[in-house]
Amino acid sequence: MSAAPAGLREVRCAVRFPLSLPASLAVGEQEVPALTRDVSASGVLFELDRLLDPGTEIRFSLRMPRAVLGAPHDVLVHCIGRVVRCSMSQSKFFAASTIDEYEFAEQ
Repeated sequence: MSAAPAGLREVRCAVRFPLSLPASLAVGEQEVPALTRDVSASGVLFELDRLLDPGTEIRFSLRMPRAVLGAPHDVLVHCIGRVVRCSMSQSKFFAASTIDEYEFAEQ
């Protein structure tokens, strides 16, 4: 089996969790409803109804389930990231975003 050329390799630094969580993305002054498809410590894949340009800064909050975190209760995390790619499949858009900053909400 041959290795893929260096320019085509996909490097992932964190374990992904297939989580479907509701989210609202703040894109500038607009709110864009979304649903997560997978979440890792370094990024999120969102399903949404519109295209987002790569490089766009987004703000979003996720309520992480306690079962995933091994915590006594769900945890709300506020995040700032940027879109790294966006694609379309049938009538849905998928946007991959980094998580550049995050903060746990007081509960």
